Amino acid sequence: MKEEINPVVTEEREWRKQQRKGRMKAALTISSPLLLLVLWEFLSQSGIIDSRFFPPPTQIVSTFTSLLTSGELFSHMGISLFRILAGFLLGVIPGIIIGLCMGLYAPIRHFVSPLIMALMPIPTLALLPLILIVFGIGETSKIVTIAGSVFFPVVINTVAGVITIDSIYIDVAKNYGASQKDFFLKIALPGALPVMLEGIQMGQAIALLTIVAAEMMGAQSGIGYLIWTSYSAFLLKEMFVGLILISFFGYLFSLLIRALQRKLLPWR
Repeated sequence: MKEEINPVVTEEREWRKQQRKGRMKAALTISSPLLLLVLWEFLSQSGIIDSRFFPPPTQIVSTFTSLLTSGELFSHMGISLFRILAGFLLGVIPGIIIGLCMGLYAPIRHFVSPLIMALMPIPTLALLPLILIVFGIGETSKIVTIAGSVFFPVVINTVAGVITIDSIYIDVAKNYGASQKDFFLKIALPGALPVMLEGIQMGQAIALLTIVAAEMMGAQSGIGYLIWTSYSAFLLKEMFVGLILISFFGYLFSLLIRALQRKLLPWR
Protein backbone atom coordinates (compact mmCIF):
# COMPACT_ATOMS: atom_id res chain seq x y z
CA MET A 1 0.00 0.00 0.00
CA LYS A 2 1.46 3.34 -1.06
CA GLU A 3 2.14 5.92 1.62
CA GLU A 4 -0.25 8.84 1.38
CA ILE A 5 1.48 12.07 0.42
CA ASN A 6 0.56 15.05 2.55
CA PRO A 7 0.78 18.20 0.40
CA VAL A 8 1.27 20.42 3.47
CA VAL A 9 4.23 18.35 4.67
CA THR A 10 5.70 18.31 1.15
CA GLU A 11 5.33 22.10 0.86
CA GLU A 12 6.91 22.61 4.28
CA ARG A 13 9.81 20.32 3.37
CA GLU A 14 10.40 22.22 0.15
CA TRP A 15 10.24 25.54 2.01
CA ARG A 16 12.83 24.35 4.53
CA LYS A 17 15.04 23.15 1.68
CA GLN A 18 14.88 26.57 0.04
CA GLN A 19 15.66 28.22 3.38
CA ARG A 20 18.75 26.03 3.82
CA LYS A 21 19.89 26.88 0.29
CA GLY A 22 19.41 30.58 1.01
CA ARG A 23 21.43 30.38 4.24
CA MET A 24 24.17 28.45 2.45
CA LYS A 25 24.38 31.06 -0.31
CA ALA A 26 24.54 33.87 2.27
CA ALA A 27 27.28 32.05 4.21
CA LEU A 28 29.35 31.50 1.07
CA THR A 29 28.88 35.14 0.03
CA ILE A 30 30.12 36.42 3.39
CA SER A 31 32.88 33.84 3.88
CA SER A 32 34.99 34.74 0.82
CA PRO A 33 35.72 38.39 1.77
CA LEU A 34 36.17 37.45 5.44
CA LEU A 35 38.66 34.75 4.48
CA LEU A 36 40.57 37.22 2.33
CA LEU A 37 40.71 39.76 5.18
CA VAL A 38 41.89 37.17 7.71
CA LEU A 39 44.57 35.94 5.33
CA TRP A 40 45.66 39.52 4.59
CA GLU A 41 45.85 40.31 8.33
CA PHE A 42 47.93 37.21 9.02
CA LEU A 43 50.36 37.77 6.14
CA SER A 44 50.84 41.43 7.02
CA GLN A 45 51.21 40.95 10.77
CA SER A 46 53.62 38.03 10.31
CA GLY A 47 55.81 39.98 7.90
CA ILE A 48 55.31 37.59 4.97
CA ILE A 49 54.13 40.60 2.98
CA ASP A 50 55.49 44.11 3.58
CA SER A 51 53.11 45.94 5.91
CA ARG A 52 54.35 49.27 4.58
CA PHE A 53 52.71 48.50 1.24
CA PHE A 54 49.91 46.21 2.50
CA PRO A 55 48.95 47.45 5.99
CA PRO A 56 46.83 45.05 8.07
CA PRO A 57 43.06 45.44 7.68
CA THR A 58 42.76 46.30 11.40
CA GLN A 59 44.94 49.37 10.86
CA ILE A 60 42.93 50.30 7.75
CA VAL A 61 39.72 50.08 9.81
CA SER A 62 41.30 52.35 12.43
CA THR A 63 42.23 54.87 9.72
CA PHE A 64 38.71 54.62 8.27
CA THR A 65 37.25 55.43 11.70
CA SER A 66 39.56 58.43 12.12
CA LEU A 67 38.66 59.82 8.69
CA LEU A 68 34.98 59.23 9.39
CA THR A 69 34.94 60.95 12.78
CA SER A 70 36.88 63.93 11.40
CA GLY A 71 34.22 64.40 8.70
CA GLU A 72 36.76 64.33 5.87
CA LEU A 73 35.51 61.00 4.55
CA PHE A 74 31.87 62.13 4.49
CA SER A 75 32.88 65.09 2.36
CA HIS A 76 34.72 62.91 -0.19
CA MET A 77 31.93 60.31 -0.30
CA GLY A 78 29.18 62.90 -0.70
CA ILE A 79 30.76 64.66 -3.67
CA SER A 80 31.70 61.38 -5.39
CA LEU A 81 28.20 59.92 -4.95
CA PHE A 82 26.66 63.12 -6.34
CA ARG A 83 28.93 62.97 -9.41
CA ILE A 84 28.23 59.25 -9.91
CA LEU A 85 24.44 59.63 -9.62
CA ALA A 86 24.24 62.72 -11.83
CA GLY A 87 26.54 61.26 -14.50
CA PHE A 88 24.79 57.90 -14.35
CA LEU A 89 21.35 59.42 -14.96
CA LEU A 90 22.73 61.71 -17.66
CA GLY A 91 24.10 58.67 -19.47
CA VAL A 92 21.27 56.19 -18.84
CA ILE A 93 18.23 58.29 -19.77
CA PRO A 94 19.45 59.38 -23.24
CA GLY A 95 20.89 55.88 -23.75
CA ILE A 96 17.48 54.29 -23.19
CA ILE A 97 15.59 56.81 -25.36
CA ILE A 98 18.05 56.63 -28.27
CA GLY A 99 18.31 52.84 -27.93
CA LEU A 100 14.53 52.45 -28.15
CA CYS A 101 14.39 54.69 -31.22
CA MET A 102 17.22 52.78 -32.89
CA GLY A 103 15.61 49.45 -32.12
CA LEU A 104 12.14 50.43 -33.35
CA TYR A 105 13.06 52.41 -36.44
CA ALA A 106 15.57 51.01 -38.93
CA PRO A 107 16.35 54.40 -40.59
CA ILE A 108 17.37 55.87 -37.24
CA ARG A 109 19.40 52.74 -36.46
CA HIS A 110 21.29 52.90 -39.75
CA PHE A 111 21.90 56.64 -39.32
CA VAL A 112 23.11 56.55 -35.70
CA SER A 113 24.92 53.18 -35.60
CA PRO A 114 28.08 54.39 -37.43
CA LEU A 115 28.46 57.20 -34.89
CA ILE A 116 27.99 54.82 -31.97
CA MET A 117 30.43 52.28 -33.38
CA ALA A 118 33.02 54.97 -34.15
CA LEU A 119 32.87 56.69 -30.76
CA MET A 120 32.43 53.65 -28.51
CA PRO A 121 36.05 52.35 -28.77
CA ILE A 122 37.44 55.72 -27.67
CA PRO A 123 37.92 55.65 -23.85
CA THR A 124 36.03 58.52 -22.29
CA LEU A 125 39.07 59.28 -20.15
CA ALA A 126 41.08 59.82 -23.33
CA LEU A 127 38.62 62.63 -24.13
CA LEU A 128 38.95 64.13 -20.65
CA PRO A 129 41.35 66.92 -21.78
CA LEU A 130 38.83 67.93 -24.46
CA ILE A 131 35.97 67.70 -21.95
CA LEU A 132 37.91 69.93 -19.55
CA ILE A 133 38.45 72.49 -22.34
CA VAL A 134 34.74 72.54 -23.24
CA PHE A 135 33.15 72.24 -19.77
CA GLY A 136 35.90 73.57 -17.51
CA ILE A 137 37.35 71.97 -14.38
CA GLY A 138 34.14 72.19 -12.34
CA GLU A 139 31.53 69.54 -11.58
CA THR A 140 30.10 69.52 -15.10
CA SER A 141 33.21 67.98 -16.63
CA LYS A 142 33.21 65.08 -14.11
CA ILE A 143 29.50 64.42 -14.68
CA VAL A 144 29.86 64.52 -18.47
CA THR A 145 32.83 62.13 -18.31
CA ILE A 146 30.79 59.60 -16.33
CA ALA A 147 27.75 60.06 -18.58
CA GLY A 148 29.84 59.37 -21.69
CA SER A 149 31.15 56.14 -20.20
CA VAL A 150 27.70 54.93 -19.12
CA PHE A 151 25.87 55.90 -22.33
CA PHE A 152 27.37 53.32 -24.70
CA PRO A 153 26.66 50.04 -22.84
CA VAL A 154 23.12 51.24 -22.12
CA VAL A 155 22.28 52.25 -25.70
CA ILE A 156 23.81 49.11 -27.23
CA ASN A 157 22.00 46.76 -24.82
CA THR A 158 18.73 48.64 -25.28
CA VAL A 159 18.94 48.30 -29.08
CA ALA A 160 19.73 44.58 -28.70
CA GLY A 161 16.77 44.16 -26.35
CA VAL A 162 14.32 45.83 -28.76
CA ILE A 163 15.59 43.90 -31.80
CA THR A 164 15.11 40.56 -30.01
CA ILE A 165 11.42 41.27 -29.27
CA ASP A 166 9.24 38.77 -31.12
CA SER A 167 7.86 40.53 -34.20
CA ILE A 168 4.38 39.15 -33.52
CA TYR A 169 3.92 41.63 -30.68
CA ILE A 170 4.79 44.55 -32.94
CA ASP A 171 2.49 43.25 -35.68
CA VAL A 172 -0.42 42.86 -33.26
CA ALA A 173 0.14 46.39 -31.94
CA LYS A 174 0.13 47.77 -35.50
CA ASN A 175 -3.05 45.88 -36.37
CA TYR A 176 -4.81 47.35 -33.34
CA GLY A 177 -3.63 50.87 -34.18
CA ALA A 178 -1.25 51.34 -31.28
CA SER A 179 0.12 54.86 -30.92
CA GLN A 180 3.83 55.72 -30.87
CA LYS A 181 3.55 56.17 -27.11
CA ASP A 182 2.13 52.65 -26.77
CA PHE A 183 4.94 51.26 -28.92
CA PHE A 184 7.50 52.82 -26.60
CA LEU A 185 5.91 52.18 -23.21
CA LYS A 186 3.98 48.93 -23.71
CA ILE A 187 6.07 47.00 -26.25
CA ALA A 188 9.62 48.27 -26.72
CA LEU A 189 10.41 49.22 -23.12
CA PRO A 190 9.06 46.08 -21.38
CA GLY A 191 10.42 43.83 -24.13
CA ALA A 192 13.91 45.33 -23.98
CA LEU A 193 13.99 45.55 -20.19
CA PRO A 194 15.90 42.30 -19.43
CA VAL A 195 18.80 43.13 -21.77
CA MET A 196 18.59 46.83 -20.95
CA LEU A 197 19.08 46.19 -17.24
CA GLU A 198 22.22 44.22 -18.01
CA GLY A 199 23.53 47.29 -19.81
CA ILE A 200 22.61 49.46 -16.82
CA GLN A 201 24.41 47.00 -14.53
CA MET A 202 27.49 47.28 -16.70
CA GLY A 203 27.10 51.06 -16.78
CA GLN A 204 27.19 51.43 -13.00
CA ALA A 205 30.45 49.49 -12.82
CA ILE A 206 31.96 51.70 -15.54
CA ALA A 207 30.72 54.81 -13.70
CA LEU A 208 32.72 53.83 -10.62
CA LEU A 209 35.84 53.18 -12.67
CA THR A 210 35.45 56.50 -14.44
CA ILE A 211 34.82 58.63 -11.34
CA VAL A 212 38.03 57.42 -9.70
CA ALA A 213 40.13 58.21 -12.77
CA ALA A 214 38.38 61.55 -13.38
CA GLU A 215 38.88 62.65 -9.78
CA MET A 216 42.53 61.66 -9.92
CA MET A 217 43.12 63.85 -12.97
CA GLY A 218 41.08 66.98 -12.38
CA ALA A 219 39.48 67.32 -8.96
CA GLN A 220 40.12 68.71 -5.50
CA SER A 221 37.75 66.35 -3.69
CA GLY A 222 36.16 62.93 -3.96
CA ILE A 223 37.22 59.35 -3.34
CA GLY A 224 39.48 59.27 -6.41
CA TYR A 225 41.19 62.44 -5.19
CA LEU A 226 41.65 60.83 -1.76
CA ILE A 227 43.23 57.74 -3.33
CA TRP A 228 45.60 59.74 -5.52
CA THR A 229 46.75 62.24 -2.88
CA SER A 230 47.20 59.45 -0.31
CA TYR A 231 49.31 57.48 -2.79
CA SER A 232 51.37 60.58 -3.64
CA ALA A 233 52.09 61.18 0.06
CA PHE A 234 52.68 57.45 0.70
CA LEU A 235 49.72 57.35 3.11
CA LEU A 236 48.77 53.87 2.03
CA LYS A 237 46.22 53.23 4.80
CA GLU A 238 44.19 56.20 3.56
CA MET A 239 44.64 54.96 -0.01
CA PHE A 240 43.26 51.54 0.91
CA VAL A 241 40.29 53.20 2.64
CA GLY A 242 39.41 54.86 -0.68
CA LEU A 243 39.89 51.63 -2.65
CA ILE A 244 37.72 49.64 -0.25
CA LEU A 245 35.02 52.32 -0.38
CA ILE A 246 34.88 52.12 -4.17
CA SER A 247 34.64 48.33 -3.92
CA PHE A 248 31.85 48.61 -1.34
CA PHE A 249 29.81 51.07 -3.43
CA GLY A 250 30.24 48.90 -6.51
CA TYR A 251 28.86 45.89 -4.63
CA LEU A 252 26.03 47.96 -3.11
CA PHE A 253 24.96 49.44 -6.46
CA SER A 254 25.07 45.98 -8.03
CA LEU A 255 22.76 44.63 -5.30
CA LEU A 256 20.35 47.54 -5.80
CA ILE A 257 20.13 46.98 -9.55
CA ARG A 258 19.67 43.23 -9.03
CA ALA A 259 16.84 43.99 -6.58
CA LEU A 260 15.27 46.30 -9.17
CA GLN A 261 15.65 43.54 -11.74
CA ARG A 262 13.81 41.07 -9.50
CA LYS A 263 11.06 43.63 -8.91
CA LEU A 264 10.56 44.49 -12.58
CA LEU A 265 11.19 40.97 -13.93
CA PRO A 266 9.79 38.60 -11.29
CA TRP A 267 9.54 35.74 -13.80
CA ARG A 268 13.32 35.64 -14.43
